[in-house]
Amino acid sequence: MKMPNQSLSARYTLPLRRSFLGIVSTLAMIALLFACGEQKDLEQEQPSSQNLAPKTSQSTEHQYFHKQEQSPKAEWGYNSENGPKLWGNLSPDYALCKEGEKQSPIDISSPSKKDLPPIEFSYQPAKINLIYNGHTIEEKEEEGNYIRSEGKQFALKQFHFHAPSEHTVNGENTAMEMHLVHKAEDGAVAVIGVLIKQGQKNENFKTIWEYLPTPENSEVQSNKTVNAIDLLPENRDYYRYSGSFTTPPCTEDVDWFVLSTPIELSAEQIDQFKEIISGNNRPTQPLNKRTVYGP
Repeated sequence: MKMPNQSLSARYTLPLRRSFLGIVSTLAMIALLFACGEQKDLEQEQPSSQNLAPKTSQSTEHQYFHKQEQSPKAEWGYNSENGPKLWGNLSPDYALCKEGEKQSPIDISSPSKKDLPPIEFSYQPAKINLIYNGHTIEEKEEEGNYIRSEGKQFALKQFHFHAPSEHTVNGENTAMEMHLVHKAEDGAVAVIGVLIKQGQKNENFKTIWEYLPTPENSEVQSNKTVNAIDLLPENRDYYRYSGSFTTPPCTEDVDWFVLSTPIELSAEQIDQFKEIISGNNRPTQPLNKRTVYGP
């Protein structure tokens, strides 16, 4: 009696087991096909999401560090249509311009006194390479010029101008401001701000002012040289704080050194610059919880 029962059980169990395994295999195949299709869709969508991601790769590097002018993520400027108050709305890449809490420029008033170490300058003469880009006039620097701050070296990449000044002291602008932009090998950025007030003619600016570019002649090069060290005041005490670039994308964690002693340009020299570009200054930003140190 046992043998017939075992044969009967095997007769029905084996087909059921095969059927169950077939169903499992079919479900696994469907799941695999679905996963592949989902991955393919994800790969197709990935480029656009990468384009929108902030703080990625070289594409979002600030224009200051490109050898050639780059097209901005969105057109920005200083007028009512695309001025500083609207920068944060022009592109997701400019979000820090309205959401950042360490933005520049600032008003410098009542700084905390601190014995700040001197900046070590190592600048050499460089050939004139001036560019008008619609936002400022900048001098692209050759390799080899740098500063040291607390033992860290920053290469001078370029310097440019704003009229009137962007930083203020006790609420007062000066006629112009020069920014010397530096970058370390690890990507850290240090900017030296030099306030410029109206006064005596400055012969050290003569060569640069002879070759100022214009909208019609936007890049001017010459074998004549300029040494950025000659453009600085003799007294190089400074105010220091953590801020940002003053233009989109308003990247933060920029180490600012604003020299406490202004330099002078004559009214004629200032007017010569302002005939080409003026009003290219961002208003001062809230200090928030930051501390400004000064001599």
